[in-house]
Amino acid sequence: MDERRREFLTALLSTPSPSGYEADGQRVWIDYVSEFADEVRTDDYGNAVAVHQGSGEGPEIAFSGHADEIGFIVRDVLEDGFLRLSRIGGSDRTISQGQHVTVHTADGPVQGVVGQTAIHLRETGSEEYSDISEQFVDIGATDGEEAEELVEVGDPITFSTELFELSGSRLSARGMDNRVGTWSAAEGLRRAVENDVDATVYAVSTVQEEVGIKGAQMVGFDLDPDAAIAVDVTHATDNPDVAGKHKGPVELGDGPVVSRGSANHPNVVDLAREAAETADINIQLQATGTRTGTDADGFYTSRSGIPALNIGIPNRYMHTPVEVVDTDDLDDVAALLGAIAEAAGDVDSFAVEF
Repeated sequence: MDERRREFLTALLSTPSPSGYEADGQRVWIDYVSEFADEVRTDDYGNAVAVHQGSGEGPEIAFSGHADEIGFIVRDVLEDGFLRLSRIGGSDRTISQGQHVTVHTADGPVQGVVGQTAIHLRETGSEEYSDISEQFVDIGATDGEEAEELVEVGDPITFSTELFELSGSRLSARGMDNRVGTWSAAEGLRRAVENDVDATVYAVSTVQEEVGIKGAQMVGFDLDPDAAIAVDVTHATDNPDVAGKHKGPVELGDGPVVSRGSANHPNVVDLAREAAETADINIQLQATGTRTGTDADGFYTSRSGIPALNIGIPNRYMHTPVEVVDTDDLDDVAALLGAIAEAAGDVDSFAVEF
């Protein structure tokens, strides 16, 4: 990954973007794609779309990633100055206590910690994890009046973590899910622009995927492209504590993951596989028999049905503050999207033939 691409990825991962509060992260993405897109626009909820206008002789295809991350929200400010929480998306109660967090207020960030009673003061041996609704944030306030001067109900909260380089080409950070997808969508568009492909290509950064795939439903209805490819993280199951029943073929560093089944339209799957073979890009296959759990599920049920595909980026420890990806996989996903954009120009229709 070259320096400019890495700077963009770092900026995305360093910008908090919890569901419903994505504006700062979207601004980073828009500033980047504006350097090469023919047009960039947003809708009322903050979905962002960048366009490469094709020759008119090819189809319209969208590359999408979701901008939002999981987190928490201030549910209540207590009289003693502590904050009660609710979830934003699929936050994990087993890893939240004892963590540094940031409350994002209108006046700027406020630091806090999710309280965890010391081991010396707990009955050990039969412990259970408290629900998020029973956990609390300590921002150092001495009473509720002081706390209310700093935060208010409805302020979002994220873990206070950094981007760390691991060995080789691997990175760890909060929110890989799914800033790596929006990075990939932007890079797929950039490659389409560089190659001046015949297809009209949209790069899309959606909002509120983590709370029900809402942004993709909005964008799918508005754009109505001929095909849509959602790029999202998927579980790399190559770490030693994954139970056997969850083990799958996806490994970190082995390339993009092309999903088959459910939302994944067979003709778009074939296009991706053929483009990968032509471009000599190694891919992995994944079965999604019921649903993908990604924006692909929102696209393929929009309007009369948009042919869709989920391309996965292998990710360890999803929905934790220490998600791990391999930048070689990211480079290969970007290359695959570029190859798909080029190959799509020859497609007359994605419709299933009988």
